[in-house]
Amino acid sequence: MKNWSKLTTALVVAAVTGAPAWAADDDRIVVGFATAESGFMQAYDKPAQDAAMIRIGEINAAGGLLGKQIEVVNADTKTDRAEGAKAGLSVIDAGADLVVVSCDYDFGSPAALTAESSGLVSFFLCAESIKAGIQGVGPHSFSASVLAAVQGATMAQWSYEKKEARSYYRLLDTWTEYNKGICDGFDWMLPQLADATLVGEDTFKNEDASIAAQITRIKSLPEEPDAIMLCTMMPGAVSAIKQIRAAGINSMILNGSAVDGSYWLSAVPDLSNFYVPVQGSIYGDDPNGDVTAFNAKYVEATGGDPSTQYVYPGYVLIDVWAKAVERAGTTDADAVVAELEKMVDEPTLFGPRTFNSEIHHQNKARYLIVETNAGTPAVVDEWTISEPIPVDALMK
Repeated sequence: MKNWSKLTTALVVAAVTGAPAWAADDDRIVVGFATAESGFMQAYDKPAQDAAMIRIGEINAAGGLLGKQIEVVNADTKTDRAEGAKAGLSVIDAGADLVVVSCDYDFGSPAALTAESSGLVSFFLCAESIKAGIQGVGPHSFSASVLAAVQGATMAQWSYEKKEARSYYRLLDTWTEYNKGICDGFDWMLPQLADATLVGEDTFKNEDASIAAQITRIKSLPEEPDAIMLCTMMPGAVSAIKQIRAAGINSMILNGSAVDGSYWLSAVPDLSNFYVPVQGSIYGDDPNGDVTAFNAKYVEATGGDPSTQYVYPGYVLIDVWAKAVERAGTTDADAVVAELEKMVDEPTLFGPRTFNSEIHHQNKARYLIVETNAGTPAVVDEWTISEPIPVDALMK
């Protein structure tokens, strides 16, 4: 697998022959990645795309898809919304049958909308807003990850049941739909937990250099809350967490999956009592041996360990899309969507996936719970919320 990138070299027929993309023959199936190869979104997109390439390599090695090799074309969104639309057009012009877009609704939707207007299936690498699908793009758009709201609901119910948290403070970073989704799921779950209390709530912006005012309001409470539901993502998450701990607040901090990974922990030395939900563990302690085996394959393919759990949805999206293509017997978008929407608890390496005509996301899933203690993350538990989150609650 070390040389899988060579399989993607000189893949576009038009680039070799000078013929327009529409003139290419039917002997190939093309996956177009309109994703971030530069800018901060690269930290999310590249690991997931590397995992997608591993699955493509496996399919090609097994004889391809519908008897054809999968070819890949790429375009850099540069972590810019305007460039995202251009990148989408670029891979479509190169003959993409599937358009894979960035790991976030805000940054991936321009390319996804371009695919939708062209009647093509799009998959977000790992976006977790309900809008990254039917509701915000259209009927041909999907994400293989689990909704941010499920993360917030999971952390609320798990901390209540397993850590006996009763008082919560809600701190929302208003920057992205993903962040809002975490808090939406928390808001949906908390009233279902008998004697759980929201003792305060506040907002900040990801780029804020200081959240001193918000910290002052937390410290002015009669008692320190049992848990802070922090709904944020990189890069601002590090600063917020560091400031909370520097202020002497020792409450359990709960967050979503976007802050999984040890790459940032040196900025908050000896961080403890910090918890996130993950679809699979990058730390070598996943209870599923197949995940550990995949991690080793990822190292072989890329030369480095997975940096975050957002590696895994990239593998899943190619897996479920390819299954749908095989079952449909074609890459025709409507036929593939119809097969995807028949999937109920479809087995994947990183948990079952269900899609239907109402939702192209996962609104319930098993999560591993990772605790960071003294600066070291490790799996300490797993949790599945008691019921799926209704679509109307997701559309707040």
